[in-house]
This record gives sequence, structure tokens and C-alpha cells, in this order.
Amino acid sequence: MDDLQRVPDGINSQVPSSARVYDYLLGGKDNYAVDRAIGERLLTVAPDTRSVVRANRAFLARAVRLLAERGVTQFIDLGTGIPTSPSVHEVARETHPDARIVYVDNDPLVKAHNDALLATDDGVIILEADIRRPEDIVGHPDVTKLIDFERPVGVLLVAVLHFVSDVEGAYRILSGLRGRMAPGSYLVLSHSSSESEPEVLAQLQASTAGSPAQTTFRSHEEILAFFEGFELEEPGLVPVQRWRPAMDSISTRLIVEGAVAKRP
Repeated sequence: MDDLQRVPDGINSQVPSSARVYDYLLGGKDNYAVDRAIGERLLTVAPDTRSVVRANRAFLARAVRLLAERGVTQFIDLGTGIPTSPSVHEVARETHPDARIVYVDNDPLVKAHNDALLATDDGVIILEADIRRPEDIVGHPDVTKLIDFERPVGVLLVAVLHFVSDVEGAYRILSGLRGRMAPGSYLVLSHSSSESEPEVLAQLQASTAGSPAQTTFRSHEEILAFFEGFELEEPGLVPVQRWRPAMDSISTRLIVEGAVAKRP
């Protein structure tokens, strides 16, 4: 697989990106050799990683569909990643054709792809921003123009908070968002679990150490702590394959837990 013909401004193709590694594991082509190297090392120790990555994406779609069915018409997708179909706006608009979506990512390549894809859609915007500064996101004029924070909003943090360490303020992100979410809003969150097989944890941590794709694995209880101030929907925090699955699920060596919760 050849690298992209032209490296967009602001992108270092020698430094791995969590969005591009994820894209590679999903079978996408918007990634570089450094991203594929990390993906391949992970697949060597855990060949079923692609299964859990796809299960995580399916979890996102099921969660967005549930929120739309419950009347949510506006969404903020934090750490959106390289565009993958079905996207959040595609799923939400199955129920609400006028649904509004804000995509947020700090990878310039993500913004470039989304800008090209969504250039003519007034109800969807892509914001290049760092989720570690949530106040800059919810207060951004483009966001406040599109999102009415007096009404319920679906906030998505799917497979992104494990790239933020405790020192960087992972839990502060939620506290910064929670106060702007009106009653009836929902949080959709998934996160890599420290209950994954030890060999997988060691390999992934070694492969990404010191890079923007470095992963912080958290325990079940530590992941639950992100939902403080929210009420979990059934079946609670479970491996993403087991969250209201459309079919029987299988266990994987890398565990990603997910849940949906409502702001009372």
C-alpha cells in the first residue's frame, strides 16, 4: 500500500496518529507506514483486534440510532477520526433528516477529509480542536451557532479518552462537558479496558509509547467514573460487542467497554 500522494499541511507522516491507526484497522487507506506498523504489531499479538474495532464502530451506530429514536437531533462527536460509513450524521438522519452534527478532531488529515466530504452540508461542521480543552469546543462560535445547548444533545466520546492520560485531565474533560449538557442529553462513551489480556496490553503500550497514539488502559471502575452525573442505560458498561447487539457476539483479547448514559 502506497502512502498518500501528498501530505497535507500540518501533518507529520513520521509520527503515528490514533485516527489513522484506527482507520487502518478498519480497512481504510488514509494512513501512513508508521500507522500501519503499529496496527500490524497489534494484530500480531491480537489477530482479533480488527473485530473489536469494527464492533466499536457498530456500537457507535447503535447508540446514535437509539438517541435519535429518543428524540435527540443534535450531536457532538469528539475524536471523530477519519470518515467512515455509516457516519454519525448518516445514522442520525435515518430518523431525523435535519439532525445537526459537530465533528471534532485534532488531526489535520481528519479535518481535510471531512471538509471535502461535508463542504455543502450546512447542518454538519468539522472543528479541528483538542478535546483536552472542552471549553474551547462548547464555546466555539461555529458550535454555538449550530448546537442549542438549552436542548438535549448527544455527546460522543467513542474510543478516544484512552488517548488522554490522567495527568492530561481525562476526567476534567467530562466535567467541562457535563455542565453544558441540558437535562435529557446523552453521553456515549467507549474505552479500552485494562482487563484485556496482559500480552495485548504490553504490546500496545510498547508500540505507542511516547506518541500521540499512546494508550491509557483503565479498569471497569475507572471507566465508570467518567459517567458521574449520568444515569446508565441498560445493559450498563459492557464490552461493546455486548451492548444491545444485533447478533451473537464473541469475546476478544483486546477489550473495549462501552455504555450510553442520560443526563437526568
